[in-house]
Amino acid sequence: MFSPELIAQLAAELQQSQQTRTPVEHFSRRHPGMTVEDGYRIGRAWVELQKTEGRKVIGHKIGLTSRAMQISSQIDEPDYGTLLDSMLYTAKAGEVLEIPVKHFIAPRVEVELAFVLKAPLAGPNVTVEDVLAATDYITPAIEIIDARIEQFDRHTKVMRKVYDTISDNAANAGIVIGTGDPAFRADPRSTNRPWCGAILRQNGAVEETGLAAGVQGDPAIGIAWLANKLAPWGESLQAGEIVLAGSFTRPVAAKAGDLFEADYGPLGCLRFKFV
Repeated sequence: MFSPELIAQLAAELQQSQQTRTPVEHFSRRHPGMTVEDGYRIGRAWVELQKTEGRKVIGHKIGLTSRAMQISSQIDEPDYGTLLDSMLYTAKAGEVLEIPVKHFIAPRVEVELAFVLKAPLAGPNVTVEDVLAATDYITPAIEIIDARIEQFDRHTKVMRKVYDTISDNAANAGIVIGTGDPAFRADPRSTNRPWCGAILRQNGAVEETGLAAGVQGDPAIGIAWLANKLAPWGESLQAGEIVLAGSFTRPVAAKAGDLFEADYGPLGCLRFKFV
């Protein structure tokens, strides 16, 4: 287990990366004994640094929810991170939201569903039924992932390990949702969650399609998992928080000028452009 001093040092590196938009070298290569728990401690320390700058926690994200991603990352469960108010971009139906690309290092776009809570969820025994009872509504969501820790090591070209991703707040950097418009809100019970689908277009071309069933069969399963996973840390999900349930498409790289359209059919369409 890393010492408190090392955790603080690595969190400060993430903070500097966030401020300068320059990725840092892999923690796992420099510290071969790194564990998943070390990664979560670093991520929490970085969030605390963000909070000292006035950022507020608005929710959480779940990542690595597909079996294929878990196998490639050599883990047997998802990971998670924290959403901050500085990461939130709100879209309105029929409008194109502009997102400054300067806020990111190497942004990539993922298609998800978000659960907005009306009641707290505290583990260790949270069930899917508890999640549905505590959810105010489900809404289409885009996660913008990024790499404060470089994706590929600058020396070996090896891809970063899951410990690095976890310490990097599970790679979260932004979220686009439509909560500013009632048209984007769906009832968690009457909505056929596994069959919620989306088409992601980039500059008019279809880049990805997917169903929410790709997220552990039902995205609500991940919300229950997260509430239970936070319990040993003395943490819980709170009323009003946004919880990203996990991507059901591959990440699509974005650059300045790219126009994206995430069409969720009856759940609405999110349109946004990196500028």
